[in-house]
Amino acid sequence: MEIRNIAIIAHVDHGKTTLVDQLLRQSGTFRDNQHVAERAMDSNDLERERGITILAKCTSVEWKGVRINIIDTPGHADFGGEVERILNMVDGAIVLVDAAEGALPQTKFVVGKALARGIRPIVVVNKVDRQDARPDEVHTEVFDLFAALGADDHQLDFPMLYASGRQGWADTTLEGPRKDLSALYDLVLSHVPAPNLDTEAPFAMVASIMEYDNFLGRVLTGRVEQGRARLNMPVRVLRADGTVVETGRLTKLLTFRGLERVSVEEVGTGDIIAVAGLSEATIPETIASPEVTAALPAIPVDPPTLTMTFRLNDGPYGGRDGKKVTSRQIRDRLIRETEGNVAIRVTDSPESEAFEVAGRGELQLGVLIETMRREGFELTIGRPRVLTRTNEETGEREEPFEEALIDVDEAFSGVVVEKMSLRRGQMQDMRPSGGGKVRLTFRIPSRGLIGYHGEFLTDTRGTGIMNRSFIGYEPWAGPIEGRRNGSLISSEDGSAVQYALWYLQERGTLFVSPGEKVYVGMILGEHSRGSDLEINPIKEKKLTNIRAAGKDDAMLLTPPRRMSLEQAIAYIEDDELVEVTPAAVRLRKRYLDPHQRKRAERKSDSDAA
Repeated sequence: MEIRNIAIIAHVDHGKTTLVDQLLRQSGTFRDNQHVAERAMDSNDLERERGITILAKCTSVEWKGVRINIIDTPGHADFGGEVERILNMVDGAIVLVDAAEGALPQTKFVVGKALARGIRPIVVVNKVDRQDARPDEVHTEVFDLFAALGADDHQLDFPMLYASGRQGWADTTLEGPRKDLSALYDLVLSHVPAPNLDTEAPFAMVASIMEYDNFLGRVLTGRVEQGRARLNMPVRVLRADGTVVETGRLTKLLTFRGLERVSVEEVGTGDIIAVAGLSEATIPETIASPEVTAALPAIPVDPPTLTMTFRLNDGPYGGRDGKKVTSRQIRDRLIRETEGNVAIRVTDSPESEAFEVAGRGELQLGVLIETMRREGFELTIGRPRVLTRTNEETGEREEPFEEALIDVDEAFSGVVVEKMSLRRGQMQDMRPSGGGKVRLTFRIPSRGLIGYHGEFLTDTRGTGIMNRSFIGYEPWAGPIEGRRNGSLISSEDGSAVQYALWYLQERGTLFVSPGEKVYVGMILGEHSRGSDLEINPIKEKKLTNIRAAGKDDAMLLTPPRRMSLEQAIAYIEDDELVEVTPAAVRLRKRYLDPHQRKRAERKSDSDAA
């Protein structure tokens, strides 16, 4: 059977996973009466909760006697490492662009990677049924984007379809019948080349996706680059330098049929397969027949730009909620993450029982922390820091920069420009985008965006949309002002009392409610002033014949400010930590003892002087 391998790439929320749903339905993969969840490819709990794709996944459909292997990729720049690996497995790509939003930063990122690989993309302008759709303008934007990214004449001559993934149709013109996705299937068959690989050479493939299965162990997915794979055949695993990692057998050989993985005896060249039976192999190593001595080339992945410190939970309530609380368990879990996620890097921290975890952005590391929390781990997380480097030619210190594309109502554009300027952002472009909105483009240091998203939503009354993408390293932009308000810090252990909180709420914004457990050094709120303030949240009213306990009913408290995990991580300062357990997310000072805090503060002041 003939094969076509394609990836669906696009900016976040432009409809990739929804389109794959329709491709599966219309190819006959599902029975007419079969119940299938919406966004069937997003099988991970976090993906379903957040409505985003985090992990690249493979599926397969048949059309006119040809098997089409489709890989659904993430849209967030933080998960760009997934996209880069996937492009090594495919011969074509469907670039999905929202008919209203147009080409956004992540579209530029993934398309640039695809064009550099020599792929000739198919462009699908999706969501043309939106009221604010502007398909012709978006077509021009995409052409300009391809030209700016250095596309050759063949790549610039891209075929284009108009589509609605939700309604399940694609057509060559806006006036077409809008029946189904036949036009997209046919275009894939005619435009995407079949794999042109050596069928006679010994078997070899590059591992591009790795996952764990409770029954099979390590499952590695990749494309057969040469030869044929057979069940139980002997193989060895090679690093890029030719070093042999391990030898073994392919105890399980799986191919993709719809959403299922089907066990087979043999697989030909060019097909995308999953193999099991190896205990050491990881991404992007080569799995090959014993006679192969050189590893296959693999795409280099862009380096991490952000790092956080993952520490043991040494707070007073450490070990009460989680089952995995030792530094050894944390280290083993982080090392296992790096094996399947090449965009993450783990090193030992100078602090005791702590590890430096570097990744692409706050979202990627936030997803890792949330996943570990649900697995029963307890952690304390330090403030995110950007990874700088020294330019070898000039000796200058350089830091990662990003392009931020912001769509806001015109009324809020002034405050956004002001806030971005304070964070060392430089405005590159400002243009109306229709409907009373304006599109702002900024070039800004990555550290300037740490913790800004929540403030941005507040400033724009929740109506602003900000998209960001890493563009490279540039000279250090100078100091950026941090949080202006200090913290309200507990000076006692116990349970917070309504009487005490009612008097304390005038000092700032509280993060806790009556009855919550608190401890010395825990952050209970944000001070209304710039300095930290120690408070007693467990102070109770002294009862007499005149002062009765019942009068507490009149003490109405303002509802506390609750933060999500990502918001908490973005909120803290350098001397603060986020305590993460399966049952709670708390803020605390790095040093819980007030005397130790003062000593550390004096030391940092003297170091700065």
